[in-house]
Amino acid sequence: MALPDVAPQSMAGFDLESILTLRPGRITELDGAVGSGLTRLGLRFLAGPSTRSEVVAVDVKGWLSPMAAWEVGVEPGRLVVVRCPDPGMWTQVAGVLVEGVRALYAEVPAGVKEHDLRRLTALARARRAGVVLRPLGPELPAGIAHLRLRVVEVRWEGSERGHGRLTRRHLVMEATGKAVAGMRRRIEVVDDGSNVVRVVSRVGAGERGRAAG
Repeated sequence: MALPDVAPQSMAGFDLESILTLRPGRITELDGAVGSGLTRLGLRFLAGPSTRSEVVAVDVKGWLSPMAAWEVGVEPGRLVVVRCPDPGMWTQVAGVLVEGVRALYAEVPAGVKEHDLRRLTALARARRAGVVLRPLGPELPAGIAHLRLRVVEVRWEGSERGHGRLTRRHLVMEATGKAVAGMRRRIEVVDDGSNVVRVVSRVGAGERGRAAG
């Protein structure tokens, strides 16, 4: 999917297109409140890999619909949805999946232990699997996520007067981690309900201070 041209000064050489691209052997973390649109964003990461092989989504809440994945471009015949709300089983299930697929989006239930998450990270690195984790409890421990995307603002179009048809959701997110050279950068992701979940270029690199993680 083509993305808008990026003004050279907007992100100081940062490749916006790579934000929605899975990185082999790396963990991407999505952090934000339930209902902020992160499920669709997480599924969007699977769209590209699904053109080449099977992809997997691990559903903890029990709400995930395959149609949501199809709407963001995931190939219908290559999506596997695994439902696993049990923190004790989740680590084992996620590990088996990382062993067998190259692209995984997984909600993380509260209660998964740090050492299990670090073991999963090492396995993803060894298997060259691209993994997106969506914690439903606390954020991931430091050093696990190569890229962390945290929702700082959600805006809707179409309900400005308190009524009307919702047409677009805008997620303003803070990107941190090694993927952005340890800097804090703000990006905006637009979701119009179709398969056009894209990064827009008009949000510049907000804070340029160093960030841990």
